[in-house]
Amino acid sequence: MAGFKDFREMVAWQLAHQLKLRADFFLEKPDVVRRFKLCDQLSDAARSAPRNIAEGFARFRHKEFAQFVRIAKGSEAEVLNHFIDLRDLRLISDDDFLQAEHLCRRAMKAANGLIRFLESTPDPAPAPYKKRAP
Repeated sequence: MAGFKDFREMVAWQLAHQLKLRADFFLEKPDVVRRFKLCDQLSDAARSAPRNIAEGFARFRHKEFAQFVRIAKGSEAEVLNHFIDLRDLRLISDDDFLQAEHLCRRAMKAANGLIRFLESTPDPAPAPYKKRAP
């Protein structure tokens, strides 16, 4: 895919991964840990984005990959909503929220760019079949 040999080289995955790490940081706070359902939902959403980009990268067709990136972008929006909840509950500071929101928006923008690229370029040519020696 576009010269990338590993999904970790892609900015969209890198930002989704950073977002997951930011969520993990908030999930370590004692006041947040007590909110079991919120913790589970935030953790699931934060892990979904990089996981879906990685899975989509392994697909052969660009349109199929783009669908996985759309799911990742939806998860990033869900993470933003959970960050809003954390701020509203006064479990994170306004400064922490603003930094997290900025990261969410960067991740979603990168996902949009990847989707546009995938939908505007042809699928890569299949690798030539190599017959193994007996």
